[in-house]
Amino acid sequence: MTLSFIIDILGTVAFTISGVLTAMRKKLDPFGILIIGFVTAVGGGTLRDVLIDANIAWMRNLTYMYVIIGSAIVAIILRKKLSYVRRSLFLFDTIGIALYTVVGVEKGISVGLPPLICVALGTMSACFGGVLRDILCNEIPIIFRKEIYATACILGGIAYFLLLKTPLLVDWVVVISGAIVITIRLLAVTFNLSFPTIYKEEENIRL
Repeated sequence: MTLSFIIDILGTVAFTISGVLTAMRKKLDPFGILIIGFVTAVGGGTLRDVLIDANIAWMRNLTYMYVIIGSAIVAIILRKKLSYVRRSLFLFDTIGIALYTVVGVEKGISVGLPPLICVALGTMSACFGGVLRDILCNEIPIIFRKEIYATACILGGIAYFLLLKTPLLVDWVVVISGAIVITIRLLAVTFNLSFPTIYKEEENIRL
């Protein structure tokens, strides 16, 4: 069992719970909750594997399906423990994008893609599942708002390649890169950092 596989599984757990929490906030039925959790967990990875012409992981390895179903059931059972749903959603979503960014970058490296494309692949892997989740739940995806979201993934991917040039072991490069994504996202939300809007206040009111 490789570190990359472990990270992929952890990312699957985090994104499944993220999807389940969003679906429960929208009061969907159990089937809808499972579907949203599934789509959130595999959406980014599926796009990544299609783009690099690789075997789609969850179709080849049933471990992913078991993990998704198990995570969804646990999240539903423990929903009362997750009293601060919005905070829990943010936490699991942040962990998910950090883990999937690293996995996407490593997948790109494994097929010989240049660093720039690897960073883009990692960002898409991290963000696309959340985009599908939000669209299906009738929300504007976070990545399309002014929040610092995809930028954290991009910076984490760049950090990965910069750290590869140091004497650090690859395992440490993976951990630190993921931590950078999480830290940037946490700082952005804690201090309300965001990109400036191109719309004037009166335009926002009129629109």
